[in-house]
Amino acid sequence: MRPTILITIILFQLSTLKGQTSLKEINLNYGKYKVGFEHYTTVDSTRTYSVHNEFNNQLINRPIPISLWYPTEIQEGISTELSVLDYLKILKEEEEWKNLPNDFLLDWFPYLWNTPQYKAHLSEKVTAFSNSIPLKGKFPVIVYAPSYQASSIENFSLFEYLASNGFVVISSPSRGTETRWLEGGTTKDMETQSRDVEILLKEINRYKNTDLKNIALMGFSFGGLSNAITVMKHKNINAIVSLDGTERYNYAVLEKSPYFNLDRFAIPYIHFAQKEIPEEVLKSDKIPAELNYRFQLKDSLKYSNTFSYRFHDLTHSYFSSFGVLFANRDKRQDKSDDKIMASYKLLSEYTLQFLNATLKNDKYGKEYIENSPDKNGVLETLISKEIKQAKTKKFDYKDFNDLAFNQGYEDLIPLYKKTIAKHPELELQEGMLNTLGLRLVFNPKQIEQGVNVFLLALHIYPNSANLYDSLAEGYFYTKDFKNAISNYKKSLKLNPENQNAITRLKQLRE
Repeated sequence: MRPTILITIILFQLSTLKGQTSLKEINLNYGKYKVGFEHYTTVDSTRTYSVHNEFNNQLINRPIPISLWYPTEIQEGISTELSVLDYLKILKEEEEWKNLPNDFLLDWFPYLWNTPQYKAHLSEKVTAFSNSIPLKGKFPVIVYAPSYQASSIENFSLFEYLASNGFVVISSPSRGTETRWLEGGTTKDMETQSRDVEILLKEINRYKNTDLKNIALMGFSFGGLSNAITVMKHKNINAIVSLDGTERYNYAVLEKSPYFNLDRFAIPYIHFAQKEIPEEVLKSDKIPAELNYRFQLKDSLKYSNTFSYRFHDLTHSYFSSFGVLFANRDKRQDKSDDKIMASYKLLSEYTLQFLNATLKNDKYGKEYIENSPDKNGVLETLISKEIKQAKTKKFDYKDFNDLAFNQGYEDLIPLYKKTIAKHPELELQEGMLNTLGLRLVFNPKQIEQGVNVFLLALHIYPNSANLYDSLAEGYFYTKDFKNAISNYKKSLKLNPENQNAITRLKQLRE
């Protein structure tokens, strides 16, 4: 009865050795918040989509299933504690087998097997509750991109752990452009998933409990690749977490994107890598040996503080809670179930502390990430660590304009003197200042701000006829005709052929 489906699995092979794990034995130290969960589907009406299993030519707006975890208030008699089976019902929906009887779940999908160990997981209670009220307040947001062709719930245990510690986590499945299926990890697949991440970035604006100034992207496997290109497109991302992301393994796909720009990747980046792949596996699975040590993205980043951790007891599939519970063990290289669960717990703790450091400016989180593993009480036989500090990015006119904007374009000359002392390479071009000033002056609500920009510009370029003319225009629009006349005359003294100043002075005399 099991349907034939082609699945691409990146860098790990399945064997017949079954795992024996449980959520209880992972033993995550949950935070102070109760966890709420919601799942719903929205649509992207800009893209069309076909349901593969319906075998017809009908197109619909591309559905975007969304799973959301958040700090919550439990409602007695209304909120319901969820189980692993409840999450797998979402898996059915996202695999487009919503009406599949639950009895067939472990027989139907090629990555699940009907064993006593797997069946025991279905009844395990999780930490999240449905039908619960989001807690009041603003919480940092984690936008998650799943692995290749995977479900939004693949890392549900990690999501619950983060939500219990004061984060909102939002996720949608990894699916193809036109149907459920991706094309094999192509640049097109990456761009499609990146666009889905952008949908989630828009979706979080709907919620009152999201802190939109503190957003991180997190992804596993192929999701890490998609997130890397998303960061290059969006400046409102504060940090990125990669769970053995494919940007390490398939950098060429990243480079082919029209959005590829390493200079725009300038935020804290943490990458958790799988154990070194044994030579036996490299040979039998025809995996290039360089994947054990080459990491082109991390090595190429200039303006990002990068943190790289290798987990010596984890192979690729166990960077998700779904993998820990349901992935068959590879007897050629996998450690014991106890070691896998212990490492997954450690992975969750490092993820939390990195997010605390980057999104909450938490002192303990910063120290934890900066520390060597032994200072955190972690054996170096479990993980190894590398840190690369970012180079200082050249401070340019846009950076200065951000400072000016933040203080309402007031006191610009003292701000410039202070900034140029710190960044002597800063160059504010006359044309840029003139254009900025005019944009402000032409807005009735910002005329005085524009005048301040022209005053700064003339401090830097005191012999510019054009700037005196623009400053005079600012005074003209504020009806400060005395200063307008004075500055039109200064402009004419430097450029007697300034027709605008001649015309304005004539107009003012009349």
